[in-house]
Amino acid sequence: MTLTREEAPGLRQPLHVPGKYMSLTTYRRDGTPVPTAVWFAEDDGRLYVLTPAESYKAKRLRRNPAATVVPSTARGKPTGEAIPAHVAFLPQEEFARVDRLLAEKYRIRRRLIMPVYAFVMKLRGMPVDAHGAAYLEITSA
Repeated sequence: MTLTREEAPGLRQPLHVPGKYMSLTTYRRDGTPVPTAVWFAEDDGRLYVLTPAESYKAKRLRRNPAATVVPSTARGKPTGEAIPAHVAFLPQEEFARVDRLLAEKYRIRRRLIMPVYAFVMKLRGMPVDAHGAAYLEITSA
């Protein structure tokens, strides 16, 4: 028997977002939504995202962990229905597992794009490594 949210109010439903990209919408202090297209990995009904620790997205999520996720194109155009979500920052012990999940999902794209991304971020003064990264776990709200 599967429990629904109505039957078990404290139970969070597993998240599933099809595709390679999703739009993660965070909220500014004034409540304005800010959508951002991100790569993500899915495991056991949870979504995982890697972002620079000092990005505005990470800063907004530290202040307010409420978000929405929606399947999207690489440019962030939604291709499905938005799902309310809760975002938590993972401890460093989880970084390797999330890196492995992302590497499995994106394989060649990760090998081609990540060095360019790292170079651009370095030019901006934002390192992309385990010390400068925020690993996010996204669950249904």
